[in-house]
Amino acid sequence: MKSLSLSPPLLVFVFFNLFVPSSSLGERENGLCIYQGGRFPPFSIEGQKPRKAPKGPRDLTLCRVFRHNTCCDITQTYPALVSVRKLASTGEGGRECLHLWELLECSICDPTVGTRSGPPQICASFCNMVFDACSGAYFSLDMKTQILSPCGLNDIVCGKLNKWASNGTELCHLTGFSVHNDSVTSDEGGAVQFCYGGKESLDSIANSWKFSEHGSAFDSQHSSFWGLETVSWAIGGMVLTAGLVYISKRKSYSRRQRQAATIRTATRRR
Repeated sequence: MKSLSLSPPLLVFVFFNLFVPSSSLGERENGLCIYQGGRFPPFSIEGQKPRKAPKGPRDLTLCRVFRHNTCCDITQTYPALVSVRKLASTGEGGRECLHLWELLECSICDPTVGTRSGPPQICASFCNMVFDACSGAYFSLDMKTQILSPCGLNDIVCGKLNKWASNGTELCHLTGFSVHNDSVTSDEGGAVQFCYGGKESLDSIANSWKFSEHGSAFDSQHSSFWGLETVSWAIGGMVLTAGLVYISKRKSYSRRQRQAATIRTATRRR
């Protein structure tokens, strides 16, 4: 019998298909939703292509800029909403901090992120933006998961972000994300690597919001904040954070008023 000889390229092809899981390859090549792992809940449409978010009780509670093409539903956006609410209240995050934190939490709903395995890959430059804006806000480290998140009412040990992390890369790693150094534009093969929060990513998000039926909630005068010329500043759900800032300030004002009244009463009794 004549033996079969394989050329080196064909050998590589056979080895690749035998030993690399076909499901993993298919998910990457076909752009199917794949579980991110870590603190991020599995997608309800795991193994399917991103689609328009469902209406009704499964609709997105946040990150609605992605609702026309996403792997997310309420399973992913409700934890993100809780995180933003905590940051606005007990975390004492300022307006810019809230805007950026919401945008970071919404990375899971970006269809490009949702179809790549592993935790959302965030651009180091964007991580630095979030760190700079939120360095004075209060965060707490979960002892079980070792994940850093905005301080909540039930958290015993809370500290300012700049006490937990020294830069944006540390912040993103501590909060469960992976980080890509976007100053390196391509890998060794010359392919451009994607990361969420870079110019191309934010341009895409801004454009998708601009042409949605909701209209733009962003103010183009803030584009200089990003260091980008074409990205408008307040993508989609950021309207929510403005309301949260107002509520947080009202709560702080009421608390100070009560404290002042208590002090006045104690002084009169003396």
